[in-house]
Amino acid sequence: MSHLSRAKAIAILGTGSDVGKSLVTAGLCRLLHRAGIRVAPFKAQNMSLNSFATLEGGEIGRAQALQAEACGIAPHVDMNPILLKPESNARSQVVVQGKVFATLDARAYFTRGRDSQLLRAVRESYERLASQYEVIVIEGAGSAAEVNLRDRDLVNWTTVELADARVVLVGDIDRGGVFAQIVGTLDLIAAEERARVCGIVINKFRGDRTLFDDGVRFLTARTGIPVLGLLPYLRDLALDQEDSLDVDARAKIPFTADRVNVAVLLLPHMSNFTDFNALAQEMDVALRYVATPEEALGANAMILPGSKTTLSDLAYLRERGFERLLQDHVRRGGELVGICGGYQMLGQSIADPDGVETGGHDNGFGMLPVTTVLARDKITEQVQGQALHIEESTTLAVRGYLIHMGRTDRAGLRPCFQLLRRQASLKTDSKEILRDEECQDGAVRHDGLVWGTYVHGLFDEPAFRRAWLNRLRSRKGLSAVSLEDSQRVNETRLNAMDRWADHIDRHLDLAPVLAWLR
Repeated sequence: MSHLSRAKAIAILGTGSDVGKSLVTAGLCRLLHRAGIRVAPFKAQNMSLNSFATLEGGEIGRAQALQAEACGIAPHVDMNPILLKPESNARSQVVVQGKVFATLDARAYFTRGRDSQLLRAVRESYERLASQYEVIVIEGAGSAAEVNLRDRDLVNWTTVELADARVVLVGDIDRGGVFAQIVGTLDLIAAEERARVCGIVINKFRGDRTLFDDGVRFLTARTGIPVLGLLPYLRDLALDQEDSLDVDARAKIPFTADRVNVAVLLLPHMSNFTDFNALAQEMDVALRYVATPEEALGANAMILPGSKTTLSDLAYLRERGFERLLQDHVRRGGELVGICGGYQMLGQSIADPDGVETGGHDNGFGMLPVTTVLARDKITEQVQGQALHIEESTTLAVRGYLIHMGRTDRAGLRPCFQLLRRQASLKTDSKEILRDEECQDGAVRHDGLVWGTYVHGLFDEPAFRRAWLNRLRSRKGLSAVSLEDSQRVNETRLNAMDRWADHIDRHLDLAPVLAWLR
């Protein structure tokens, strides 16, 4: 395969899923950016329900948005040309260069995984990035040794070869068996692939590092590849990680009388759980993900999050007795919020006549008199505007993004937000321009206790987050907390990337990587 660009490339591949490839990629991006290098991230194919809408109105994986932020640049669909959004264990919506391409089961997707259309999208996106930046940091997917899929692979070795990249192999010692992970991976890949590996990283290390000195010597002798270092597990890292929702830890967080207790209902196909990360980091908030009605008892606010399969997740909640819980919660004066698919569930009905998700029709929970019809065209836009439903806060600024395929009739209810939708349109010379269009979003019940919205990322905005929390505090008889406290949460989140990059710089010897990039 010919090499198409002038950019140098380094690829972060792993011994398996969730070994830390995304964050290692982001940290390396940040270090290169701080060194004055024009750098961009790239992941040919991502599978995630946590996505992000770019400024141009395309949809990419949340991890690539975070990595772009680490590079000091705006996220773009070329950074993640193929996004798979699972709808079941064997079926996904396929998003290509930011737009819905098809819905395919796993066999159909992998059968065409190397067809000209998908591979062409990967090549085109990589070429464009590589012509604009000095360095591309590539993130792989799953294991670097998926031998059963090698001939259909788009995201690991196909991309490495396309970019003529060198490879850093990441193993996770926290899950055990790190020697077998690394040695087994290197033994299974082809000789020409192994020759590209310039270093090994042991991630998520805990304890006395000197106890692993013999392990470093063994790996170096056994593989002939240098161990770049051990990355100690870093606690309380406030970064929006794509697939690291610690449900078990969050389920154990106690609800208390002196904090705002928030229950987020755990859905089988929950999307964009990063919507709640900033909320969870507030000192006066106890946020818990709940799988049963009993776990939600004591909440001051309950949130129905986004869903990739709204009708099936609605049925799931109903089967587990959540309908009665939500009704009792609001009857007692608790607040109920729905975001995206959760907003649709709060309505009177949801119809999917074209089989956009699972097809069919069902009654919603009836907490808002709105109706939703799912449509094939997906809205993916960044938005900003003002909140209309928080008392004495008509000028309260909000911002976020839309990713949904439904049209909801508000039925005369007061909207939640007055927004400007940032949309891309084509000029006659086929170049995209951006324009803003005013719209209203969401619906709020007359008593203010139930509201729903399509806007993801609302709670990332400190002023809106604090105003909403203080309203809940007032209902609970607690005094208001200052906006400065919420602003500090955001500052911590902003500083987290530099903290992580410093951690990588401190514990890894990146000389082999930098030598290749030079």
